[in-house]
Parts: sequence; C-alpha cells; structure tokens
Amino acid sequence: MVKTIYKQHLFKDKTALITGGGTGIGLRTSLELSQLGAVVVLASRKKENLENGVKTIEKTGGKAFGIECNIRDEESVENCVAEAIEKAGTIDLLVNNAGGQFPSPAEAISQKGWNAVIETNLTGAFLMSKEVFNKCFRDKGGSIVNVIANMWNGFPMMSHTGAARAGVDNLTKSLAVEWGKYGVRVNSVAPGLIHSSGIDSYADEFKSYIFSAAKNNQANRLGTEEEVAAAILFLLSPAAAYITGETMRVDAGESIYSPLVPPSEHDKIPPFKDKQE
Repeated sequence: MVKTIYKQHLFKDKTALITGGGTGIGLRTSLELSQLGAVVVLASRKKENLENGVKTIEKTGGKAFGIECNIRDEESVENCVAEAIEKAGTIDLLVNNAGGQFPSPAEAISQKGWNAVIETNLTGAFLMSKEVFNKCFRDKGGSIVNVIANMWNGFPMMSHTGAARAGVDNLTKSLAVEWGKYGVRVNSVAPGLIHSSGIDSYADEFKSYIFSAAKNNQANRLGTEEEVAAAILFLLSPAAAYITGETMRVDAGESIYSPLVPPSEHDKIPPFKDKQE
C-alpha cells in the first residue's frame, strides 16, 4: 500500500498518461494515482523502466500499462496516444513529466546536445499535449500538469534545460487560455532541488553541489518525490477546478531569493567612470 494524503478513490474511473512514468517523480505520481483509483499508462523510451514501473504499481494492487515512446518524435507520440486509448479506453489526465539534461557550461554545449534537451523538455511536452487534446480532451475536457524546474533566475550550468523549462511555463499559460473553452485545465509544477532517482545520473561533484545548495532553502534539505507528486495530484484533482495557467513552485522558498550559483570573485567588469574627473 502506498501512503498518500489524498482521499481514497479520488481518481476512480480516470485514466492518466504519465510520460517518464517508470522512474523518479513520474513513478511516484503514477503509484499514487493508481492507489487513488486511476488506471495509469506509463510512457518511456526505455523498456526496462516501463517494465519495472508497471510491476511496482501492480504489486500495490494498481492497474498499469507501459508504452514505449520517444516524445521528441511526432509519429511516436501519435502511436503512443493511440495505443493508450486502445488499452485504457480514453485519457482523462496527462502528466508531462519526461525530461532530460546534463550539466555543462553554456560555451561547451554542442548544437546536438542543445537540440536534444530542447526537444525532450519543450517539444515533447507540446507534442504530447497536442495529441492528447486532439484525440480526447477536445470533446470531453481534461487536466494537464507539466513538470518543469526552478529556472526563475536562470539555470547556470544547465542553460539548455532552463530555456526549455521556461518555454514550457509559457506554453502552459498559452494552452490554458486556448483550451479553457473545451474544459481543459493546464498547469505546471516547478520542483526545486529534489532527492530523486535522477540525481544518481550526475557526477559526484555535481551531486555534492546539489546537496550543499539545498541548505539555501527554508526547509534546509532536499525535497522528496512524494512532495512533488502531492502537488501534481492536487492540480489534477477537482480541488483545483478553479486553477489553470499556473505554475506551482515546490521548492521550500528557494526561488524567492537564493541564487543557484553564488557570484564568483573577479575584476573582469570594471566600473564606468567619467574620465574628466
């Protein structure tokens, strides 16, 4: 049994499609949705993640399907949505959680690396939202939650994903306005520094930085996958019926004042002075 703060059967008779649903925040969200009555469809490029995710959900008594999907490819997205509808009957909820990035100074990012991150984090969210809207939400409404990041003051060492996530924040607002008349709500969740499975993919030096930077927030720690999932579920739920076009920050106040990277000591930007003085 998965522990959740929400009412039992909150999502009964609902089907949720979660991209990147086999690991990390996506899997935690999928687990809670299934425990609350939803049928969950996990989408991922990696078959192993799908199989493990489905098994994890089924062990807790939930119902889940896994579909291989490359969200950067329009045809793959179309096939994924069609298969989800075939297996589950419909889609009521969409969580655009899949993403990917790598730490690098901006000057060292190749165009190939840049495009890969933009296409995964921004284009993927657009393609999936568009396809689910056209196939399901246009006729009966629905709810979309995009998972972005704390990029409000830039994203040093990850400029590619910062730009992409800022784009999704704006896309969220645009779609909320365009699709509101169809009964579709579109919101985002912006996690701060979270202790998720994604941390394991980073080098030790970058992981150490993440843990030390977490001391700059008001909780004095990293967030948890459960805390992010709780925010996602709230925005998907009827309790958020009057909320659309919003981005909820789940970061213990980190984005209010704390720079991700403190200024370096240098003298490369001399002051302007009137030479006549």
